[in-house]
Amino acid sequence: MISVDEALSHLFSLVAPLERESVPLQEAASRILAEPATARRDQPPFPASAMDGYAVRSDEAAPGARLEVIGESAAGHGFPGNVKPGQAVRIFTGAPVPQGADRVVIQEDVTREGDTITLGDRLDEGPHIRRKGIDFATGDTIDVPRLLTPSDIALLAAMNIPQVMVTRKPVVALISTGDELVMPGDDPGPDQIIASNTFGLKAMLEQMGASARLLPIARDNTPSLEMAFDLAEGADLVVTIGGASVGDHDLVGDVAASLGMERSFYKVKMRPGKPLMAGRMGRAAMVGLPGNPVSAMVCGHVFLAPMIRLMLGLPAAPAPRRTARLAQDIPANGPREHYMRATLSGGELTPAERQDSSLLSVLARANALMIRPPDDPARAKGDGIDYIPL
Repeated sequence: MISVDEALSHLFSLVAPLERESVPLQEAASRILAEPATARRDQPPFPASAMDGYAVRSDEAAPGARLEVIGESAAGHGFPGNVKPGQAVRIFTGAPVPQGADRVVIQEDVTREGDTITLGDRLDEGPHIRRKGIDFATGDTIDVPRLLTPSDIALLAAMNIPQVMVTRKPVVALISTGDELVMPGDDPGPDQIIASNTFGLKAMLEQMGASARLLPIARDNTPSLEMAFDLAEGADLVVTIGGASVGDHDLVGDVAASLGMERSFYKVKMRPGKPLMAGRMGRAAMVGLPGNPVSAMVCGHVFLAPMIRLMLGLPAAPAPRRTARLAQDIPANGPREHYMRATLSGGELTPAERQDSSLLSVLARANALMIRPPDDPARAKGDGIDYIPL
């Protein structure tokens, strides 16, 4: 058996960043920016008022001053003339500040009668003008790689960028295996269960930016498995669930090898998830996950997610870890790295009482995977311990 870190190293060697593609900005959210985006304009493109009020010359902004209003500047409709001594322009938030003016007196500090304003006895300090390009300037860039958030999309739109270059979405083929499985909504026989792993993994991978294909269940015979692998043609990553152990009906490894898979490793020193294998099948990477529902999902977080991030152009790195305090004492760990379902609340981690790898209900209630290193000694309440957020 190899360690989790060794397994990740092998998995990273099986994949690489995918090619780029151009997409409309409205379709770019949650994609990975693959080419720097450069602003095509200044923001704001002119000195703009930050308040409603009157644009004046700052040397005339004195308590009690009387000024003539010569026009108005509104958003989208600036005042075309100059503000000369003794003059003011009515101005609104976001409107261009007219030439000659370098201060906005807020409307609360002004009394107006007809076309004449009188400044109040106590003026705030101003100047309430946003200088040209204070947000960003022509030529400013958004660097890569970057996961585009809604805020990034708004920024790109303001930069007048209608299309962006992003990394192509990895195509992942998901294959459940086993005579015991039926699809949700079907009527299982007395010895059958519902296939759940591929549905959870599909949701996880698509949330990360992959495009996941749910293939028909492969039965425990060679022709069915061969057909499933044929249907996976064109995928960047083929993921099988179940059939990767050493039982008489666990045929995935043998069938994959007969189809040309070059095995990278088999079995990882972890729990849940020991029976894990990986390799290459032609142009695709192939990962065989264990069939227990929790094992498959944990391996998705620990192994598949980092692979997808690398394929999207992000750095090769393990799943991000954080640290929290233990809410209770816990006994020593065994020889395998243990990813325990846990609940994070108030900055404290509480491991679930039941850690059986078949219990999806426990996983659904967890919001963290608490990580116990191999042979980790007993820990006391209040000790710091690493976890992966769920």
